[in-house]
Amino acid sequence: MPMKRAWAWGDPPTIEAEERFWQQGLPTVAGLDEAGRGPWAGPVWAGAVVLPALADIPEILVGVRDSKALTLRRREVLLGRIRAVALAVGDGSASVDEIDALGIVSATRLAMQRALGALSVRPQALILDAITLPHVALPQDSFPRADARSITVAAASIVAKVLRDRWMVEYAEVQYPGYGFARHKGYGTRQHQEALDRLGVCPLHRRSFQPIADRLDRAS
Repeated sequence: MPMKRAWAWGDPPTIEAEERFWQQGLPTVAGLDEAGRGPWAGPVWAGAVVLPALADIPEILVGVRDSKALTLRRREVLLGRIRAVALAVGDGSASVDEIDALGIVSATRLAMQRALGALSVRPQALILDAITLPHVALPQDSFPRADARSITVAAASIVAKVLRDRWMVEYAEVQYPGYGFARHKGYGTRQHQEALDRLGVCPLHRRSFQPIADRLDRAS
């Protein structure tokens, strides 16, 4: 029997990590990923997805990739497909206040635990992208670029990205117009920096992040 080729950069995601759990008798595997760890404003969001334990799930969900490799329109289309195929989809977030109080890593874990809690199916194991959940008593496989390598984590990355972007457009832009949140989603773009120069820091900004803390220091 020919050897299975290892995943290489640019390949579509596979079920290699999922199969390791399936072979242990754990078919209900949740993939988890986040969106919004790096922005200067807005919540951090997490997606959780449980897919059927099927060998052809990458073909059923062809096109699913790390959300950062997809256009906005493609992510929206794929979210609908993921919801139609998945056994369960959940999401959760951690607020700006929680990010400032806990730090971004702990807040990301909190958002992921909330996403897990929102699943209608209880997972037996987790796959995560370079982070673990020490307070969740389930087997976990965490490795770099899981959002590109695991189909379940890639699906979760799309859930997290689409829902966070929608929140930034529908809430942040309406509540705090002028910052361009609908366009840059809170990331430190030139447009965002120019808006901060004009308008100052708003309640959606993460005061624990250095660029925002520096502006507050200069204004005090």
